[in-house]
Amino acid sequence: MLVGISSPFGSRTRTRILVALHLLEESHPRELARLLGCHLNSVQSALRGLERDGLVATRSAGRTRLVTLDPRYFAARELARYLARLAEAEGALSASATALRRRPRRAGKPL
Repeated sequence: MLVGISSPFGSRTRTRILVALHLLEESHPRELARLLGCHLNSVQSALRGLERDGLVATRSAGRTRLVTLDPRYFAARELARYLARLAEAEGALSASATALRRRPRRAGKPL
């Protein structure tokens, strides 16, 4: 949770999604929902708004909708610096993002 920090991007969910995307570089809505502890519908709704505002870009990879911060956004560098500062204030989210497994598990490997 962003403790002591306002919601500069309209809502707390939108702000946390942007910080998570900054940390992960690329993700998909279900992964973001798990990471943030939010409902999938909330994340999808926030992503629609962020995409409409031009802050994120999406692309399809098969049936998966991948989301990134839009590099064509007019203030992309400034946004990245600001999100890095917000990520410093949110240590739990940074730790969760670093611990997230990003590659597939070997077939047949026991859990």
